[in-house]
Amino acid sequence: MVRKISRRHTFKLAAVAAAVPRFAIGQSDTRPSITIAVQKIANSNTLDCLREQSNLGTRMMPMFVERLIDLDYQGQLTSKPGLATEWRRIDDKTVEFKLRQGVKMHDGRDFTADDVAMSFSAARMFGDTRPTVQGKTLPLSGQIISTSASRELPREIPPVSRRLFPAFDRVDIIDKHTVRMVNGTPDVTLEGRMSASGAGVVSGRAFADAASWNEYARKPIGSGPYKVRSFAADSTLILDAHDEYWGGRPPIKTLRLVEVPEVSSRVAGLLSGEFQFACDMPPDQIRDIERNPAFEVQGGTIPNHRLTAFDKNHAQLRDPRVRQAMTHAIDRKAIVESLWSGRTRVPAGLQWEFYGDMFVPDWSVPEFDVARARALVKASGYKGDPIPYRLLSNYYTNQVFTAQALVEMWRDVGLNVQINMKENWSQILERGTDRGIRDWSNSAVFSDPVSSLVSQHGPNGEQQQYGEWTNAELNTLSLELETSTDRPRRKQVFARMLQIAEREDPAYTVLHQNATFTAKRKDIKWKAAPSFAMDFRATNWGA
Repeated sequence: MVRKISRRHTFKLAAVAAAVPRFAIGQSDTRPSITIAVQKIANSNTLDCLREQSNLGTRMMPMFVERLIDLDYQGQLTSKPGLATEWRRIDDKTVEFKLRQGVKMHDGRDFTADDVAMSFSAARMFGDTRPTVQGKTLPLSGQIISTSASRELPREIPPVSRRLFPAFDRVDIIDKHTVRMVNGTPDVTLEGRMSASGAGVVSGRAFADAASWNEYARKPIGSGPYKVRSFAADSTLILDAHDEYWGGRPPIKTLRLVEVPEVSSRVAGLLSGEFQFACDMPPDQIRDIERNPAFEVQGGTIPNHRLTAFDKNHAQLRDPRVRQAMTHAIDRKAIVESLWSGRTRVPAGLQWEFYGDMFVPDWSVPEFDVARARALVKASGYKGDPIPYRLLSNYYTNQVFTAQALVEMWRDVGLNVQINMKENWSQILERGTDRGIRDWSNSAVFSDPVSSLVSQHGPNGEQQQYGEWTNAELNTLSLELETSTDRPRRKQVFARMLQIAEREDPAYTVLHQNATFTAKRKDIKWKAAPSFAMDFRATNWGA
């Protein structure tokens, strides 16, 4: 008999979990403790995978939270069994998952279907929103840092959940180790969505018992190879080995992430032995680090594109010709060669080749054309008023240098862009008349354009939720792309959406494919993933 978990379902579990034996870490434990220097640990001051929807979240979440469908971090990020061992389509709206048995959560409980049900419940994800929300924008305030001391779900969570799962309806529990994920509309990408960073499964009991949402979110109880010991916002995250991990005993006793904003300090700490890993290395540091034979730098391009986002509500950006001029004024190849030493590339717009037959092969970023950009500026009637550019200090690798280069390129075609330095993402996203341009990056978390163009720029994409940009035709097409099962038609829709968002009414402009580089001790046998994610499971250590 199918047990349905509705929005009103009350999570019920046994009052006392069965006692289980645990590995005792004592003097015989010779596993190393590792310190990783990062530019930033979390933007939201939480470790919740729905609240920390960022490159930072992508890096750390797999350490302690797992999904039903995992990604092959040592391969090409293809789907692989995670907390589900197998899955099958029931119909266009439903996927059935067989759950992995023998999995222990960090609180010692056995992982069951109840944990999946709570993780995808109204209480944790969707609030009072319904699957019929598609096409209607759920606004976000721009407040990134969570401060709630109540048990109430933060108001930012349901809009983010509907960005990731726009028509998700419910979890049907078939038995203790079988669930069906049921959508409100057809969705050919439901399996892909289950591999996204926001699809992490947590202990339902721990979530229900937390005194407040923040208490849960700063120490989430998952099933990953490491468990959270402590988290100090803007400072440190300490993780201990979860010795009952189903994937094998973790090879590291303690993982310590420390926030070190300055590149020079991360490099100095690595070379001195204070850190064993240093993340977010600019390409110009690689040669200097590798002059020391004891160290190496790993990494390369990842499925994430750096871009410039526009707020079309700003007085100087309402005319699309100004934004079009900005896209044509950029010499992207010069940025790639001068700031990235040729270690990345200029992609074909906001898409990736792994989209397969959904990839639009004859598409490209706007051509670098100074004369055309100047003509567009003149035709727009732009009078030289300042265009504000809100900027963080190297949240992204080479961010400030890139911004300075862009400002000069725009000045060359007659645009007066002025940089306004900000301290955090809340200040970047705050609504106001001084919000014009900002930096951003977009990832593709599975092999379909809804994972990026719709998820980031559609009606419930981040850009529209923050009130920066909207386009009625693109919103209509987004709904069709999300619900259609006709692949040839879906590709036509996607191609038209690229035309709107990158040419006719620019929402953004892609600068280059992102790349990430991690410096480390050469004697540590560990392989960087083609992702921001860092994999410290036994299968990626010591080989």
